[in-house]
Amino acid sequence: MGVAAATVLHAGAIVAQDAAGHAVPASTATTLKAVGRAEQAVDNSLGAAGDKTVRVRRGVFRYANSAGADEITAAEVGDTCYLVDDQTVAKTSGTNTRSAAGKVRGIEARGVWVLFS
Repeated sequence: MGVAAATVLHAGAIVAQDAAGHAVPASTATTLKAVGRAEQAVDNSLGAAGDKTVRVRRGVFRYANSAGADEITAAEVGDTCYLVDDQTVAKTSGTNTRSAAGKVRGIEARGVWVLFS
């Protein structure tokens, strides 16, 4: 997948697709589509859109849980979770400020297991 201009992706981070179809780090935004996990680090900070590519894997991966009212619990297994940043997911859309990440497949003390399909 082509990486957006002026963008750095970290290995293992949540990758999203922007409106132009380029890979970007997941963030709090309503215009992103979560596509999976970055399989390697890519630094396109000096490049134009598509100058570099990233391998993205779909599947179930563990990410950090949000806190407070947005903390995901066992009650949310099977529900959609939402992007906070490239390593964190939340229970709610933050009053329609976050894009969907994927489906919650499990919860443990170390994080949330999320299905990217």
